Amino acid sequence: MKGLFVKPVIALVGRPNVGKSTMFNQLTRSRAALVADYAGLTRDRQYGSAEYEGQVFIVIDTGGLTGERGGIEALMQEQAWAAVTEADAVVFLVDARAGMTVADQEIAERLRRTGKLLQLVVNKIDGVDESLVQAEFARLGLGEPVFTTASHGRGISALWQALIDQLAQVNRPIESTDMPEDDSIRVALIGRPNVGKSTLTNRLLGEERVLAFDQPGTTRDSIYIPFEQNGKRYTLIDTAGVRRRARVNEMIEKFSIVKTLQAIEAAHVVVLVCDAHEGISEQDQHLLGFVHDRGRALVIAINKWDNMTDYARDEVKRQIDLKLTFINYAQMHFISALHGTGVGHVFESVDDAYAAAMRDISTNALTKSLEAAIFAHQPPLIHGRRIKLRYAHQGGSNPPIIVIHGKQLERLPGSYARYLEGWFRREFALMGTPVRLELRTDDNPYEGKFDNRTPLQRYKEKKEEQAISRMKFKSEATAARRARAETGDEGALSDKVAALGKTSAGKTTTGKTTTGKKAEAKPAAPKTKPTAGKPSAGKTAAAKPGARKAAAAPSKPRSSKAVGQRTSEGNRKPKAPKPTHRRGKD
Repeated sequence: MKGLFVKPVIALVGRPNVGKSTMFNQLTRSRAALVADYAGLTRDRQYGSAEYEGQVFIVIDTGGLTGERGGIEALMQEQAWAAVTEADAVVFLVDARAGMTVADQEIAERLRRTGKLLQLVVNKIDGVDESLVQAEFARLGLGEPVFTTASHGRGISALWQALIDQLAQVNRPIESTDMPEDDSIRVALIGRPNVGKSTLTNRLLGEERVLAFDQPGTTRDSIYIPFEQNGKRYTLIDTAGVRRRARVNEMIEKFSIVKTLQAIEAAHVVVLVCDAHEGISEQDQHLLGFVHDRGRALVIAINKWDNMTDYARDEVKRQIDLKLTFINYAQMHFISALHGTGVGHVFESVDDAYAAAMRDISTNALTKSLEAAIFAHQPPLIHGRRIKLRYAHQGGSNPPIIVIHGKQLERLPGSYARYLEGWFRREFALMGTPVRLELRTDDNPYEGKFDNRTPLQRYKEKKEEQAISRMKFKSEATAARRARAETGDEGALSDKVAALGKTSAGKTTTGKTTTGKKAEAKPAAPKTKPTAGKPSAGKTAAAKPGARKAAAAPSKPRSSKAVGQRTSEGNRKPKAPKPTHRRGKD
């Protein structure tokens, strides 16, 4: 592990609840460490990258040093002192409000014997006289302290400057290049509490890297551990156990579960660790469903397989076949993390699952495989029409996404989609990772171009359009007439219309009638010689009794149009009355 850190390593140590995790988040500018007003919250070493003025550092958060010699506290102190051994500089945090304690003096004495670069930091300085605090902690003999308030970010720049000055005095090279991109394979170990995740982590790393204790809830934070194996770079993530929601009461455990779910999102491959003695529980199924929904590659490790009878092992395998049918693509290993049985094959499956999740498949190969799948089993008929699958291409990786184009794909049954998923998994060896199918229906080029209306519907809509156009025309004409009336053009227009009517009336025949004058029935006939025995045609209509009766009554004024019609009708010859016949008389 020492050869891994090429950057300066800074370890944060001190008593419990002095602000080490808050200082870690301030230095790394992240929220990687859990922070709460709770003593003994941090138990494992937490590594993080920090950058200040172009210079890159590694910061280690540790658990509180209590001086206890038994139980889980003793293991926590071993982890903290291991971080001190790896560090180039040690930041010793003390609490200004609590003052100097006997535990602070013991920690300072042991740190002085390590020979590391030491920097005393007095935290929580708000509302406290700095001169009095400095005089109190001067008895530790660790030089001039730096006063900070980590929760508010006060004094962080001064701390960075003091650390850089100390590293420069011992000619410790400080890398000023940008941090390289993380191209390692991230593997997350998840499971219920006390199933052996931390033990498996230490077995894979070959050292006591994380705290492993026979007590549920030992791990409270997600620990990211980079390492190298067989020429490949990995980042192992040890997570906190996830219990059922009904059993989660403490707020700290809720934060731990959130960290675990975030680790699943950040991982490339997830290793689910189960307890063989307890079998496959409902919580294991929920975790598997969450991993499947997130599309992460999966490996299942059944831990504590040793010291089990053949009957118990057969019962566990029967439960696996019964309850994990929806995860038929994951590789399964029966291991013992404590003794190392079967652990060596876990990373072989991790490499296979990662390669399958990141595999690139050409469009030609996917289309040919799709055609072979259709030839082997045709898609069903929908309303008498066959669902058409035209071609396929890859739409992404981790998990592999296969996009299929065709017709009526929104009606494709789920059973046929699962058949295609299994077909692609077998054809391209996509074991260990879920496969996503994305169905895209092609656009219909004739959509909206065919008129489905009946002739009666088209006729009614045409009539409605005509009525609307007439209403618009009338409204526009009315508006124009009102506008002309307001500008005085209406009177001039009416005069022109009246003059035009008089002119047309003067051009008509003499059959025009006016009030107080006799109406002339016929125009003057040409002069001809009268024929004997017949009345002359030059007689006027006034000689007739009907004409006199009409002249006696005043006539109503008529328009020019009516006059013209009357005049034209006056030139016509009156029709003879039709004879009437009475029944029974000839």
